[in-house]
Amino acid sequence: EKEVSWDDVDWGSWDDPDAAESAPAEEDGASQSTPWLQECAVSLSPCSDLMVLTRGQRAVFLSAKWRTADSGQEEMTLAVSWSGALSAEEGESVSSVICIPLASQKRSSTGRPDWTCIVVGFTSGYVRFYTESGVLLLAQLLNEDTVLQLKCRTYEIPRHPGVTEQHEELSILYPAALVTIDGFSLFQSLRACRNQVARAAAAGSDSVQPPPLAYKKWGLQDMDSIVDHSSVALCAFDQMKNASILGGFHATVKGSPPAMSQYITVGGGPYTGFYYAIEGSSQPLLSHVALAVASKLTSALFSAASGWLGWKNKHEEEPVQKQKPKVEPATPLAVRFGLPDSRRHGESICLSPCSTLAGVTDDFGRVTLLDVGRGVAIRMWKGYRDAQLGWVQVCESRGEAEAGGSPQFPRRHAQFLVIYAPRRGILEVWGTQHGPRVGAFTVGKHCRLLYPGYRLMGVNSVTSQGWQLPTQQVYLLDPASRAIRTITVPFHLALSDKKSERARDMHLQKRLNTLLRSRDIPPETLETEAKSILLDIKHPAIRKQALESLMSSKNASVSTLTVVTGALLDSLQEQEAEAVDEALLQLCTSQLSLLQLYTDIQTLNAQGAEQANPDSDTVEPGDGEMDSDLARLRPILQQYTELNSRPSVSFAQDPSGPLPVRSFLSQLECEGGVVRAVRGPDSDWTQLGSFLFWGCVCGESAPHRLCERLQAAGFSPQQLLSLCLSVWLSREREVLRTPQAESRLHSLLTALSNMTGVVEEEWDLQSVSPWWQQVRTACSQSESSGAALLAGLVGHRVAKSCINSLAKKKFEAECLSDSWEAVSLELEQWAVCLRQLEDTLALQTLLSLPSPRPPPGSTSTRVTVRALLEAGRGGVADSVAKWVFRQDLPPVLLREILQARGEGESLRQPPAEEEGGKEEGGEQKHQEGQEFQKAAGLLRSVCLRFPFSLSADLLSAQCCWEYVVQWNRDPEEGRFLSWSVEHLRMISNPHTQHGIAVMMWSTFIVKRFSAAAFLMEKVGKAPKDRLCRRDVGMGDGPLTSFLGSCTQVLQILMEADAGRDEVPPPALSVEEVWGGVEGPSSMLELALEQRSVHYPLVQHHALLAALLFAAMTFNIRPARPLGLFDSKGKNAFFKDLTSIQLLPSGDTDPGLVCLRQEWSALVLELAPPLQVNSDLLRRHLVCELYSQGLDRRAEEVMLEVEDREVLGSQLLVLTGQRLSYSLLHTQTRAGMELLARLPPVLCTWLKAMDPVELRCPSVPLSLTSRLVTRLIEMLPESHCQYSLALHLMEAVEALDTEP
Repeated sequence: EKEVSWDDVDWGSWDDPDAAESAPAEEDGASQSTPWLQECAVSLSPCSDLMVLTRGQRAVFLSAKWRTADSGQEEMTLAVSWSGALSAEEGESVSSVICIPLASQKRSSTGRPDWTCIVVGFTSGYVRFYTESGVLLLAQLLNEDTVLQLKCRTYEIPRHPGVTEQHEELSILYPAALVTIDGFSLFQSLRACRNQVARAAAAGSDSVQPPPLAYKKWGLQDMDSIVDHSSVALCAFDQMKNASILGGFHATVKGSPPAMSQYITVGGGPYTGFYYAIEGSSQPLLSHVALAVASKLTSALFSAASGWLGWKNKHEEEPVQKQKPKVEPATPLAVRFGLPDSRRHGESICLSPCSTLAGVTDDFGRVTLLDVGRGVAIRMWKGYRDAQLGWVQVCESRGEAEAGGSPQFPRRHAQFLVIYAPRRGILEVWGTQHGPRVGAFTVGKHCRLLYPGYRLMGVNSVTSQGWQLPTQQVYLLDPASRAIRTITVPFHLALSDKKSERARDMHLQKRLNTLLRSRDIPPETLETEAKSILLDIKHPAIRKQALESLMSSKNASVSTLTVVTGALLDSLQEQEAEAVDEALLQLCTSQLSLLQLYTDIQTLNAQGAEQANPDSDTVEPGDGEMDSDLARLRPILQQYTELNSRPSVSFAQDPSGPLPVRSFLSQLECEGGVVRAVRGPDSDWTQLGSFLFWGCVCGESAPHRLCERLQAAGFSPQQLLSLCLSVWLSREREVLRTPQAESRLHSLLTALSNMTGVVEEEWDLQSVSPWWQQVRTACSQSESSGAALLAGLVGHRVAKSCINSLAKKKFEAECLSDSWEAVSLELEQWAVCLRQLEDTLALQTLLSLPSPRPPPGSTSTRVTVRALLEAGRGGVADSVAKWVFRQDLPPVLLREILQARGEGESLRQPPAEEEGGKEEGGEQKHQEGQEFQKAAGLLRSVCLRFPFSLSADLLSAQCCWEYVVQWNRDPEEGRFLSWSVEHLRMISNPHTQHGIAVMMWSTFIVKRFSAAAFLMEKVGKAPKDRLCRRDVGMGDGPLTSFLGSCTQVLQILMEADAGRDEVPPPALSVEEVWGGVEGPSSMLELALEQRSVHYPLVQHHALLAALLFAAMTFNIRPARPLGLFDSKGKNAFFKDLTSIQLLPSGDTDPGLVCLRQEWSALVLELAPPLQVNSDLLRRHLVCELYSQGLDRRAEEVMLEVEDREVLGSQLLVLTGQRLSYSLLHTQTRAGMELLARLPPVLCTWLKAMDPVELRCPSVPLSLTSRLVTRLIEMLPESHCQYSLALHLMEAVEALDTEP
């Protein structure tokens, strides 16, 4: 599609619109052949995505496609998507066609067409509906006559509240009848037919023919001939007005009158007819419904469409003769009134978008404008034979609405009538109702004016909320250029007088904005056009807006802006003083001065280094101190530079690029000779500062010349200092790589400090200078630690020189030596600031080390002096603890690093590096070892700089808290909690250890611990993985580790509580230079604030933790740990450890004691807390170890047994079981012979033994012989089984001596 600008056309004669009538008559028809396009029925979808051309029986569908033109630009074209024959009856041809886009019902595609239906009318009277691919959806015979016109009416958003909604409708005109189909039912039917055909095509079968459409058929009477029509929807007011007129003064009008439709027809006798049809006078006709249902036709597609779907040959004939459908009669409808003119015959009618006006063409070459509501002709144009009409409705823009009227009223609309006269080859646009011709275009004589007059079907008041219908109104199809042009009319052409002048200025402003958005426009053309438009605009406010748009354009060069602004300023100065707008004049003056400043700075930056000031880089006396400081800090600066010089992503708006002039102008304001930088919400001073000062940093510009020019322009020194520091601190990488950058910054700061108004000569040396305080504040707030430290060193050196020079001037009368140096409060502030910057640089270098577990969303943590001062006493320890976590540093290695601080000894590598496989290269292991030593060295150096903030206990406490926080985020990582417990164990002071353990337990552990206990009590065993994840938030494996860590935390808490009385609390100290720290309390302070725990309650929880840990480790069944405690014990669980709870007394229920013995058999340490006899458990353990065949381990435990006589009796039975297995179950020959020689009493006793109870019955006889010897030592001679033991010993010895 192409658009024609209002300035690129021949406007023709405005004074004599009929001047073209005197043109020579058309040539003889024999010498000029009629183009084929004039014989076609053409329809273009209002969405511009589909066009249909039909001629005779053939049709071509053209769909919108994007393609790349030869110039490289993307453009939309209409390409053939389907072509073929549409006729299905013999001898019929296409007489009318229309394309109706159907709105999508999907929420993601609201406001866009889903697909387009092509409705075709034939000379046989059939109306058929097709898809974009030519598939027939529905066909129906509505009248046995030629279809003259197909027109559609769709939903329009009401312009005013209370206006009746316009219902959708498809109207079909026959020579003597009019058929209307309701839009809603048509929309649903077409969707259903399309879905049915798609399913049939996918299945490869025929689909059932859908039932016919419901429609209304009116027989139009009292007219000799009808060639065109329009359907008008009447509102409630019009209907009540008509009812009042027809009924007289005393007529009763209903509050809700029946719906009525108005149809206007053109033709002959009368020339124009007005018909009114009231709803309810005729029922909808369902033609041939009974026949369609009874016959159950299986084919819904005719032979012409069957070939397109692919399951029938195109030459195959229809085997069954179709029965001609029955045609329902029409309901008579008489004409109410008309415009009688016996000689005039109407040819076409075109209804306006708001349905108030209509344009009618006739055979006399006239165009008549009708008032639809009154039924009268209000205007007539002559000299438009074979004219084609269209309408353009324009809505007033927001700016025009505010300028032309009150903004609370709705926006106005204007209607323009478009007339295309093909015989004259001219396209005209007229204002209605009595407006002048506002435009005329010279076009071809064989074009087609396409005016759909409708939009999307299927839209209603709900689905149309919040979006605009993406449709055009009028198109001009030009076959000569093979293009479709759209016609757009500005709203201000409908206005007049002052409103029109203001609207014209706004139109010029829009034209300028369009010009500025053009990419390929030459600079000379842009300059000429912009100057012409700005000088042509009359209103000062609009001219100011246009000038601001020009200044903010990225396509306008400096020269263009200078020329245009200068021309506008000259124009203003030529006017009288009273007529000049002061705001516009000041804007032009300020912008010109800023443009001149931009040009001067570009000139200064373009000078080479040889043209810069030769004295700008000289080293002033006394700079040796700064050189020594740089030499001292060079190693840490080099490490910092290496760690922060990794590649990163750069964007188009990189500060190193040139500053566009529009950005320069947008960030500066000039008023009253004073220039100040403005920081917008999205603007950054980095680019502006780079444009001003980066040339000085690189040695390409002289600092003193630049400062002189900037001060002459009106800049304040304070803003220049802020811009200078912003570019220095933001471009840290380039600063650290630029040689002699410090000396050039020294020269630049010196030049800025020498500007007028920086330091007053009356300044007291014992007060703080706001100028240097600004430098210290910028350095303290910067995240670029390296650049901030360098800026601090340079600023300190320049400030010291200024102070010394002022002091010498002040006390010049006194005799001062060359080594004299002023001492002031300012220098003390600098000393503290420099030490803080050095400490921050060391800490930032440590935090910049690459880690195996980087933080999400960032590369490394950035710290500043201000952030550390506001983070409280624990801010440094918190940063280092987060670094320890990211480095995945084990607690053991951290302890070695902390112990080796200040000693300079090397550390062993992590276990993963020591135990690395041999396949790993030695070079890689060596490199990893070097990286570890480097990290350890940096950590030691940071700890030396922060001896109090990074004390061993404070760092361990912070690491303990960091790991437990990370574990709480991901409970599946049981290692985090285990390492947190290890860090807790590393805390040496019991007070700190006690407080951290209490906070860990109450904040993170007790909730999951109670959930695990209740879950195990509920299921009665070690819970499965699914239950653990549901109730506790972790799997069964991490749950076991968690319970073990709980046991350790409670044990550490008990030990710390017991040792608090012997050790005093730690002192809260901070480094001297960091004495002004403020913020939240540190972990050490929070730990010391915790109340003392109730030791028996902690021991009570430790017992439960051990039981739970044992149940999960050994998978005990049944396992109900809470059932081992009475009601007092259960109520005391999961309470605050610092509270006093009622705990169980010494007397325990015997039933509980029996249950506890089963649990205590697993863990001997649980026996005393559970009040179970420990000796009983040890005897049971000895027997179990002998049963397992672990005789050596059993002998060790046997030494702790007190009741050895009972143990001897138990071991006698176990020995008998072993001997019974060797003699009776193995059944060797030697064993049988020995069994025959044994005493009868021993033989009977052995047969009674059951070796199945032994877990390991096959034990060497030497171990059994040793066992018999020990049990004889345990049994006294007076024991009843002593003789049996002797017989056993003899039998074992005899069996052992057998070969």
